[in-house]
Amino acid sequence: MKKVLTILSSLIILSTMGYSQTLRFDFGPKGSDVAEGFIGLGSDVYSEETGYGFEPGVLISEVSNKKGDALSRDYVTASDPFRFTVKLPEGNYKVTVTLGDTKGTSRTTIKSEQRRLMVESLETEKGETQKVSFNVNIRTPKISKGNVIKLNSRELDYATGQIKTITWDDKLTLQFHDSRPCICALEIEPAAESTVTVFVIGDSTVTDQASGGTWGQYLPRWFDGNVVVANHAESGMTIKGFRFGRRWDKIMESAKEGDYLFIQLGTNDEKKRGHDPMWDSEDKAGDWVRTHSDPETDYVWGLATMALEAKRHGMIPVIVSPMTKIDRRTASATELMTPYGVNAPRAAELADCAYIDLWGMSRQIISALGQDALAVYSDGTHTDNYGAYLFSLCIVKGIRENGLPLQEFVLPGTPEFNPAAPAPLLKDFTCPIEPRRVPRRPAQPAANGQTEFGPL
Repeated sequence: MKKVLTILSSLIILSTMGYSQTLRFDFGPKGSDVAEGFIGLGSDVYSEETGYGFEPGVLISEVSNKKGDALSRDYVTASDPFRFTVKLPEGNYKVTVTLGDTKGTSRTTIKSEQRRLMVESLETEKGETQKVSFNVNIRTPKISKGNVIKLNSRELDYATGQIKTITWDDKLTLQFHDSRPCICALEIEPAAESTVTVFVIGDSTVTDQASGGTWGQYLPRWFDGNVVVANHAESGMTIKGFRFGRRWDKIMESAKEGDYLFIQLGTNDEKKRGHDPMWDSEDKAGDWVRTHSDPETDYVWGLATMALEAKRHGMIPVIVSPMTKIDRRTASATELMTPYGVNAPRAAELADCAYIDLWGMSRQIISALGQDALAVYSDGTHTDNYGAYLFSLCIVKGIRENGLPLQEFVLPGTPEFNPAAPAPLLKDFTCPIEPRRVPRRPAQPAANGQTEFGPL
């Protein structure tokens, strides 16, 4: 154990320094052969002492076969979604997973961090194993000069000082599920410096949700290993709120020349009264009257300013109009977001940047689906998994129509999407959906019950 801890600690330190090192895990029953250069693991639960392991709450089976080499003949599986976590510094990582069963078939869906869709229903034939690679972005709330971003009540328990979401912890978390996930091995290494980061700014209709889904969560599904998606969208966000909370500063510090910035805001910018429930009740900066943006003036200027700042930073900005809301009584689009949907392209014109009309495309989808449009949304505002899938394809369509170089990295086989005739239809939608609540490790309290990630 001491040797394993030394190896892990050394690799984490080297990773922090920018060296290209790899953490390798070989899964299977304890005592089975371990591939050379790999750390052998069964169903060990995550601990701060080792810095890796499975999240508690799910019964994980360890299986060993006689057929195959040391890496492929054993694996772990479970009937419920299960998660594996590794403590790492923030950054972009290339993840390679070996999947399959040398005596049977397998089918695996992989999500990262807060349920970002990375691999959809990868199947292996009987006796076959496959390797699949993708990139994952992880981050902490820290920014330069000892500052931190302003976490909200969904992200941080102000009373206990505990981080409540895996979006901001100092760990990389992978979730496995589907009809028969078989995980033989896992390799993690710093992503290539040439990897293009797609930063996403938005609100609850874009953020990584704990249940349901958004296009921001499903977007990684459509890109190859040259791209990583960093979804910085958060519930309750507005143009002004994103800056108040220093989330904008975090992105500007993290981005490099050639990265992309997708901006979809407006859902909350229209609010004028009351208090954002995501902000501390005593924090008056969370009053909607302070973060409201008029659709024809400061909304347009706010979006354009973000895009222009991103340009000056060497990034490629893309303004996305906010998706429509839906009247669940009639399964039809409402006009609540119309002022923002029709003014978003004005901001793109001012900033001379790419524009994706998600407002218009979402209205086409709702009209085309009829009563099935109710499955696109979980309520009148937020998408469910089916809607997240369709709207992420809208974003890919917009990337292609704008002729962005990013289209070169869209995975082969990604369909050409037509919002007036959306596919897949609901009856053909097969992307697996895990239960609404997936067990995970208890929140880790900071020393002395305090946190460095509290309100500013």
